[in-house]
Amino acid sequence: MQKKKNIGVMDTSFRDGFQSVFGGRVLMNDFLPALKKGVEIGIRHFEFGGGARFQANVFYLNEDPFEMMDKFRTAIGPYIATQTLSRGINTVALDSSPRDVIELHAKMFKKHGTTIIRNFDALNDVNNLIYSGQMIHKHGLKHEVVVTMMELPPGCTGAHDVPFYEKTLRGILDADIPFNSVCFKDASGTSAPQKVYETIKMARKLLPEGTHIRLHTHETAGVSIACYLAALEAGADGIDLACSPISGGTSQPDMIVMLHALKGKPFDLGLDIEKVREYEDVIKECLKDYFIPPEATQVSPEIPFSPMPGGALTANTQMMRDFKVLDKFPDVIREMREVVERGGFATSVTPVSQFYFQQAYNNVMGKKWDNIADGYGKMVLGYFGKTPVPPDPALVELISKKMNLPVTTENPVDIAEKDPKKGLPYWQKQLEDNKIPTTEENLFIAVSCQEKGIAFLQGKGKVMVRKTTNEKPAAETKPAPKQEATSTGSPTSLANISNVGHAKPATYKLKIDNQSYFVEVEQLG
Repeated sequence: MQKKKNIGVMDTSFRDGFQSVFGGRVLMNDFLPALKKGVEIGIRHFEFGGGARFQANVFYLNEDPFEMMDKFRTAIGPYIATQTLSRGINTVALDSSPRDVIELHAKMFKKHGTTIIRNFDALNDVNNLIYSGQMIHKHGLKHEVVVTMMELPPGCTGAHDVPFYEKTLRGILDADIPFNSVCFKDASGTSAPQKVYETIKMARKLLPEGTHIRLHTHETAGVSIACYLAALEAGADGIDLACSPISGGTSQPDMIVMLHALKGKPFDLGLDIEKVREYEDVIKECLKDYFIPPEATQVSPEIPFSPMPGGALTANTQMMRDFKVLDKFPDVIREMREVVERGGFATSVTPVSQFYFQQAYNNVMGKKWDNIADGYGKMVLGYFGKTPVPPDPALVELISKKMNLPVTTENPVDIAEKDPKKGLPYWQKQLEDNKIPTTEENLFIAVSCQEKGIAFLQGKGKVMVRKTTNEKPAAETKPAPKQEATSTGSPTSLANISNVGHAKPATYKLKIDNQSYFVEVEQLG
């Protein structure tokens, strides 16, 4: 009999699964009971924080993300591997951070039970991985360095092929960034299986012998299982899987589905399919009251044309559902194709996926390219680093004029260092002025979540979770207008408002291009 290769499995259900299905809005006391069962059936590696599951805890759950991580660690015990997601120099925020914040991130996540930090840059700008990787290593964490992947829209060339990924990986090696493993991360799930196979083959030859190589993908475009099979055949050592009802669709492939696909193959995930079924039953029971958006369970044939990651997709459709403009979603996805192509092919993963969506949304809801989303504009002008290919020069010129900003090649960390409101001293003073204890945990929550973080630490946070007990079909929702606000075609405000609750919301009638929409808005305190 052929000896099977042991394959490492990370259970992403409680981080990426939550983000990709619920926009991160799952209360810790609702899911913690499932963790014991996961350990019991053989799960030895969980994703448990970071990424959007840091801000989401503060914005929508009124929960301390560090407390959640501590309780997670207590539930699974001291010996199980725990992993978080970091966005390079953005850490768990959406903008570039100065060096003191980048170091505090690594220090705090080590303190609160993290084993491994997966660290990526959406632009695949290796310079953005150097200092963040050094700090992760300095504070005693394992560093999983990332090459971000996606498929370009048909007819587009210049990046996101095997030579491009090889160039990025060589850049990581040449920069001497300390790392323990390498992940190829496809947040949109659009990469073609053959490209995955050739990329992993390339990496296996290029990396030092014994380097752990992992593939991360989503089911959004319907090819995730094929990509995992291709990666394993090419020599990958690990894959990421989730469990029903937070698997498939916009999330990671399901554990049971993957176990089924590997029958007869020379790979061993170390899991029993019957026991995984019991585990999924426990998770389903824990989450039975949660509203699952229909789009979170679907595979979309449109996604390869306009790569939209699962986590960003559901967060944005939730926003559009709240504002009664969900019918425009297909138009926004179609518009993303041009936004991606002209913007320089940065990978569609946080925060760039949000930049792409916001600009596409603006182009659909207003006059095309008339309203520039702040993040997209700054990315095109170089304020987040170097895009894989130069953006369209005509678009660069237009955006520079509209935003009154020059093109820059300056290091984004150095830019952040010049902004006093991004550094720790400013937020230390905010804590002191608001009579909030100046612990390092509170300081990192404040700097990462800013005004909403201060409100949370003052005890003014709100719980904004969609459960079936408070979710009504759209057809039954007929809010009566209380006051009227008229928009003059500035949809950026819609794209940036995401904190919509259900308790005593204010109701407005919003006009966009002479079309009226009723919206309900509740501000955080």
